[in-house]
Amino acid sequence: MRHLTTVAGPLPVSAVRGPALAHEHLVLDLDRAGDGAAVLDAVRHRSTVTSELAALHAEFGLALVIELTCRGMGRDPRALARIAEESGVAVVAATGWYYEPFHPDGTAAASVEQLTATLVEEIDGGLDGTGVRPGVLGEIGSHGDRPGEAETRTLLAAAHAALATGLSVATHAQLGRGGLAQLELLAGTGLAPHRISLGHQDLLDDPAVHRELAAAGAYVAFDTVGKENYRSDDTRLRLLLAFLEAGHVDRALLSCDISRHGYLESAGGQGYGHLFRSFLPELRAAGVDDGLIDLMTRRNPLRFLTGADAAEI
Repeated sequence: MRHLTTVAGPLPVSAVRGPALAHEHLVLDLDRAGDGAAVLDAVRHRSTVTSELAALHAEFGLALVIELTCRGMGRDPRALARIAEESGVAVVAATGWYYEPFHPDGTAAASVEQLTATLVEEIDGGLDGTGVRPGVLGEIGSHGDRPGEAETRTLLAAAHAALATGLSVATHAQLGRGGLAQLELLAGTGLAPHRISLGHQDLLDDPAVHRELAAAGAYVAFDTVGKENYRSDDTRLRLLLAFLEAGHVDRALLSCDISRHGYLESAGGQGYGHLFRSFLPELRAAGVDDGLIDLMTRRNPLRFLTGADAAEI
């Protein structure tokens, strides 16, 4: 029986009966401007985040959140464990490095081997001395059409750690760019493409790239749903429908990437529920049936995390 590694420990895949959010943040700090906007604080915002997830659990059966806050992003494993316990929604935590502007001190001087050892130690022993073990590597970042030198090393380290531990890798492709280069680099280590999810592809208006990634066997994340300041949901819908029409529904992942407190419902934002309350109804209206929606929102995330094939989940 396949299991996920959640912040509360192992969870049988068979226990995940409702949808998942494939790329989210529940606690993070990306504040570089000093205005505190790009923050989800464990003290000020945890109860609001918990309430949103609990409401989605009750209304839509939300069963799982893949939480991709990693090193240098203000992660807080203890807060994630509390949110999971209080909301009733399982949470998978992450380790890795975001894109280069957020690399912690010392990352630039470390070799691929040293970076890999750091990740394996966290996967085996837990995050930040908490004993909370990550269940995914992510969101491993790069920006531009090709990763920079430091980003190349952190991507390679993630791939080697994935091979050593059996976890999968979720990436951050800044504004959707660089996914093909990320896949080439990660798969070049021997990591199977179906253990790789290329992030933020709904920010790239290039269906040919999406098809190429999926044809290679990787998951393609349409994971910034509701972020209208980056891309309209109308465009996301068009891109996703083109992807499905090309025959790649088994490689689509969906999420909202809530990454600041202004996106929370209590602050007037779209919230974690935007996918369920707005975008999925639009998909249904476009003719996508509930079986395909279950595939994209439950079975695909589980297959990505575990490496299972379609017959198993």
